[in-house]
Formats: sequence, C-alpha cells, structure tokens
Amino acid sequence: MTSMREVRYDKVVEAVSNLCMTANYDLGEDVAEAVRRAYDIEESPTGKSILKQILENADISRRERIPICQDTGFAVFFVELGENVRVAGGTISDAIREGVKKGYTEGYLRKSIVNDPVLERKNTGDNTPPVIHWELRGGDALHITCAPKGGGSENMSEVKMMKPADGIEGVKDFVVDRVRRSGGNPCPPVIVGVGIGGTFERCALLAKRALIRKLGDHNPDPRYAETERELLTRINNLGIGPMGLGGRTTALAVHIETCPCHIASMPVAVNINCHAARHKSVSL
Repeated sequence: MTSMREVRYDKVVEAVSNLCMTANYDLGEDVAEAVRRAYDIEESPTGKSILKQILENADISRRERIPICQDTGFAVFFVELGENVRVAGGTISDAIREGVKKGYTEGYLRKSIVNDPVLERKNTGDNTPPVIHWELRGGDALHITCAPKGGGSENMSEVKMMKPADGIEGVKDFVVDRVRRSGGNPCPPVIVGVGIGGTFERCALLAKRALIRKLGDHNPDPRYAETERELLTRINNLGIGPMGLGGRTTALAVHIETCPCHIASMPVAVNINCHAARHKSVSL
C-alpha cells in the first residue's frame, strides 16, 4: 500500500502568501530579457522610452519590494496535486485562500475582488476568493503556480466558436484582430495566450495556461511553433506599439496551446497579458 505524504496546512499558507508577494514584486527574467531585446530593435523614440521605463520600473519594484503595477490582479492558481499527498490540518483550498488573504494584506497589495459581479459589487477586502485550476497527477508532488491577472488585460480577452472550415488562417485572423481591437488598453507590449480546441471553457483555460509558459519557449509541434512566430510578426506590424503610442513592439510573445475537440466545432480563445507578466511557482 502506498503511503501518503503530508504537507502542513500552515506551510501551504506561507508558501502561497509568499507567491502572491513575489509574483507582484519580481518580474521574471524571461520577460525582462524580452523587453531588453525589444528595446534594441524598437524604431519609435517614444516606444524605446517606454520600454526603458518598464525595465526601470521592474528594477525599482524588485529592489524596494513594491508592486510592479497598481493592479495586483485576481489571484489565479494552477495546482498540480499528486494523489499520494494530503494537506494536514485543513483543506488545500482553504490554505490557498488564507495564503492569498495573508499575502495581499501583509504585502500591501491592492484588493480588487468584489463579492457579486453585478448587483452589489462590494470589495471582499482581502482579494479572495482566488481562482484555482486543479490538475490531479500520480505520485506525491504538490506544485503551485500563482499568476496574478490584471483586469485591464483580462478585459481584452475573447472566446470564439469557430467553424472547422475556418482553418488555421481563420484562427490567425481572429487572433490578430483581437489584438488590433484591444489597442493600448491591455498596456502593451503584451503576451498573447491562444487556446485552440476542447470546448468553450477548455479553450479559455488553455489560453490562460499559455501565459505562464516561459517566454522564448515555442509550442513543441513545429507547425504551431511556426504559427506563433508568424502571429508575433503580424501583431508587431500593427503599429500599436508600447502602451499603444506607436512602434514595432506590440507583443513580446504569442503562445499557442491546443487539445482535441469535437468534429463539429473549433473553439479558439485569446487571453492577453500586459507586460507585467506575473507568475511564480513553488513545489512543496
């Protein structure tokens, strides 16, 4: 009989609290490097100035332990939970929620969540509840990724139930048009997550998950990797530029994730992330 590995409830709380803070303070080096490369090739003087300010802002945030952006986001989590691990002292869902409350309070992070989407819209006061996406696996590993998601970029996202006959060219046109219509609203340069396949809700999750992929890592299928490169070129040729003020740097990366779908449908989702592409992970 396989023995269960226990992880203490308070250990999960502390880890989640730390993830919430570090994700908001420390811009990933992959993102910073992408901004540096963009700065080197950006033709617009205004665009270059903005990219320089983004890097300076990230340095200040990391050094002084203050948020990269005033919108510290909806606390979104991707949790890989092994079947042979259990949280001792409470449920893992409660531990994550308590960790969010602790991190957003002690880290002086803005609380942005309202308890009712339409009728009341009263701030919950601690940025809970979080959104948690679960992936159950074999073994006894527990891996948690925190990906705070700002409202401005999230508002520019879209799901479209396309026809199979639309093909890859239809997908490309939809993605580019979504970015074009977004303009400067999501605070470019952006990362564009694209989910193709599954169902209405599954493709949206694929697009969101695509945003936590390391910048520079392409889809393992060379056909989709080539599509990512083509889309990035087309998007940067739109001329939207940093913060929507013109230039060649509208996006830093396009990430595509796919999964099987029904013969009668081809759902496609676009989830856009601003240049503050925040995500941190921990294994417990």
